[in-house]
Amino acid sequence: MNRQILNSSHFSVERGVIVKARELSPHDKLFEIALPEGKRLHHDPGQFVEVSVFGAGEAPISVCSSPTQGDTFDLCIRDVGRVTHTIHTLREGDTLGVRGPFGRGFPVRLFEGNDLVLIAGGLGIVPLRSLVQYVISNRRDFGKVSILLGCKTPEDVLFGDEIEQWNKRIDVHFVCTVDKADPEWCGHVGVITSLIPEEMLIPERTFAVIVGPPVMYKYVIGELLKKHIPDRQIIVSLERHMKCGMGRCGHCQIENLYCCCDGPVFHYDEIKHIEEAI
Repeated sequence: MNRQILNSSHFSVERGVIVKARELSPHDKLFEIALPEGKRLHHDPGQFVEVSVFGAGEAPISVCSSPTQGDTFDLCIRDVGRVTHTIHTLREGDTLGVRGPFGRGFPVRLFEGNDLVLIAGGLGIVPLRSLVQYVISNRRDFGKVSILLGCKTPEDVLFGDEIEQWNKRIDVHFVCTVDKADPEWCGHVGVITSLIPEEMLIPERTFAVIVGPPVMYKYVIGELLKKHIPDRQIIVSLERHMKCGMGRCGHCQIENLYCCCDGPVFHYDEIKHIEEAI
């Protein structure tokens, strides 16, 4: 294994100010964060940061906005533990610690000039949102763009207003499916793999990106392989209990790979022979 060299940014904690905070669901909040003196995060879509609150601890959180957003960035945080619960109590003007960005993001330069199928399951829309926003901001650089979203119920769909705007765009094909519909749902019903056979894909120029719960990966990948998408052109994001962000604690280790450093974004051909990866 190559020796890893850490730079000062891995340890430096910036003071982030909460510019806006709004509730997306009973368990999820969206925070817009600004760094001191207008400093930019300089992240790539798909990367994450370590967020800390004094007295509560630190947690890895995906950046869910595009670097094209400007001097602020967004974090969508679910209330699931001590750190995230404490963050949920913070208000606009409060501060928190930010380290990073960390990890390998989506290969956006490789995507340029190609068609994209962006597939999210449940909370997978959170890290994928950064890529969607980036692609829309640079729409002329990409070919056909399809966004496929799967959720358990209509109430589980996050970023509803923004998703409605995606659906209205003539240069983006958007489809959302739910496992269980309510009486007001007029969209597709079924698992997310049911959407893939309907997609008209040109394998040699199509990149597919998958973000979601681990259980969905092998089934979605299986459907993409039926469409003859090459292994190298299937991109997955694996977020496995990341902790330190520097490959030191081993929480996210998959054989010789560390999700926080070598990923969280991987090409399928890099991990398809690792049984515990998918």
